[in-house]
Amino acid sequence: MKTVFLGGSRKTKALNELIRKRLENVMEQHLDVLIGDANGADKAMQTYLADRGYRHVTVFCSGSECRNNIGQWETRHISINGNEKNFKFYVAKDTAMSEEADYGLMLWDGVSKGTLNNALNLVERGKQVAIYFSPKKEFFNIQSLDDIKSLLSKCSPEDRRVFDNKIGLTKRVGSPPSQLSFI
Repeated sequence: MKTVFLGGSRKTKALNELIRKRLENVMEQHLDVLIGDANGADKAMQTYLADRGYRHVTVFCSGSECRNNIGQWETRHISINGNEKNFKFYVAKDTAMSEEADYGLMLWDGVSKGTLNNALNLVERGKQVAIYFSPKKEFFNIQSLDDIKSLLSKCSPEDRRVFDNKIGLTKRVGSPPSQLSFI
């Protein structure tokens, strides 16, 4: 069975019709779902799946406790050295999901470093990701780093600099943040 990694920005609290339709497609195809335990997009998508009684879900958590598991699904706890709950702590579970998934479906507000990192992790592993880009209220199908660069051109130069500092954007996509606007 194919597996999809669902994720998104913590600022995303509600699912519009376009997003709900994509989740319906996931359920109709009986895909195995890997999802995180964060508030925001993870919790909203968990709620939608649980309300429909979808059972093919595994919730990934960093450390010993899950923050959210709305459907009481199977959990996978990813251990990490140290107890400090920082970006690196939560990235561990996201990296595990990107390794196991066949595809990704991300809800991105255009500023979340974690969601962008997840999309990059998937693409770097040769996997496709559908990104709902909330500033434009549309989906972008991402298959390559060039597709990521095109999407990043819709973000502010300041946000691209933050991405570069936090997740090594220049090293990963091959273009300095200031040059991503040409696409």
